[in-house]
Amino acid sequence: MVDTQPNDIAANVRRILSLIPESVVLVAAAKTRSVDEVEQVLAAGVHVIGENYLQEAEHMRRHIGDRGGVRWHMIGHLQRNKAKRAVGLFDLIETVDSIRLAVELDRHSRAMGKTQDILIELNSAAEPGKSGVLPGDVEPFARELMEMDHLRICGLMTMGPATATPEEIRPWFRVARREFDLLRAAAPRTASTPIGILSMGMSDSYSIAIDEGATSVRIGTALFGPRRRAEVSG
Repeated sequence: MVDTQPNDIAANVRRILSLIPESVVLVAAAKTRSVDEVEQVLAAGVHVIGENYLQEAEHMRRHIGDRGGVRWHMIGHLQRNKAKRAVGLFDLIETVDSIRLAVELDRHSRAMGKTQDILIELNSAAEPGKSGVLPGDVEPFARELMEMDHLRICGLMTMGPATATPEEIRPWFRVARREFDLLRAAAPRTASTPIGILSMGMSDSYSIAIDEGATSVRIGTALFGPRRRAEVSG
């Protein structure tokens, strides 16, 4: 069970920040959260907001924008027909899992005159029907993406399978770390941005993820408390 203090978001942020190394980026997973809740985590010292849905991200950015240097990450599944909106909204898209999606992101990034930072989503446990590139396929997948002039690969992201206990996800985080190391070794030395982000771990597993090499953790419930309204899509 996740230990949270839902009525004191600032205290939750301080507690999590005290438990993770300074080198690890805390991404506040803001799915279904209100503007006020997101403003509270920003005021408490969070600098990165992760959104699952474009509609919610657009709503948040209208109210918060880039205040205080906040960075916006897409951490949910992204459909190709929403690539243009995503490029306009996010500093980092963590869930690139197909060449067709990458082509659309590259095309819209070119039209907007930007280079879009991305992570490759890894299906570390090779779960059927789940999004993500399979272990062993990351390097050839990355090589195709490296041919796209307006995408910049910054690392890997994985969800890992749902498990009965957080400790049971450790082997899949190790798979992700192995693929991450292989990707870094295969990257051209002339790459403009080093491949340095390994995004894995959530509220119940972030400490294990950090043990296994995560440089970024995506935490929602342990910061905000339980969700109190229905999820929306978009």
